[in-house]
Amino acid sequence: MKIIYRNFIKDVLDFILAFMCLMILLPLILLLIIILLLDNNGKVFFIQKRPGKNEKIFKIIKFKTMTDKKDSKGLLLPNNHRVTRVGLILRKYSLDEIPQLINVLKRDMSFVGPRPLRVRYLPFYTLEESIRHSVKPGITGLAQISGRNSLDWDDKFSLDIQYVNNISFKNDLIIILKTINKIFSNQDVDFETSNVIDDLDVSRRNCKKHNSKVDEI
Repeated sequence: MKIIYRNFIKDVLDFILAFMCLMILLPLILLLIIILLLDNNGKVFFIQKRPGKNEKIFKIIKFKTMTDKKDSKGLLLPNNHRVTRVGLILRKYSLDEIPQLINVLKRDMSFVGPRPLRVRYLPFYTLEESIRHSVKPGITGLAQISGRNSLDWDDKFSLDIQYVNNISFKNDLIIILKTINKIFSNQDVDFETSNVIDDLDVSRRNCKKHNSKVDEI
């Protein structure tokens, strides 16, 4: 039954739920688009390339919560200097993640799965950690509801591996319910890795214990 769910039922449920959520949230989506048009100088969406299933690159869609302000050298300022007031509210209640329902409809993503990270991180996963790319990435996942920003990369990837090896309807439902609970109880879900820890490529270059793909380059 788990194999049938993983290979067929999960995709069908993702599509149906994503379509229903988009229809229900349409008034809110339109309102947020208008607000962001006014607040972000016409820039509503944040679009970035991310690796999906089998490391196939797709474009993730989120509501834009930060400006594009740069320093004197032309480099983007730190995230906490670029997040707008509206962006803070969107992040607090995870509203910036809503456009990823489109990614689910396009079959790039699932509701539940390992979060899609930066493309430049691909060479820095160990062979064991690469299993996270054997399934579709998710809007939320086991790592995102388990410790939030207190987790380091090793812990996050360990939870990703645990999820991939135990995919089931029951586990997905538990993760979704816990995600909803954290959002409505005003507990942030760690959808994106925060600035508390170094970027993966920086962290792995500074740590020799990991036998990542980059060692073969």
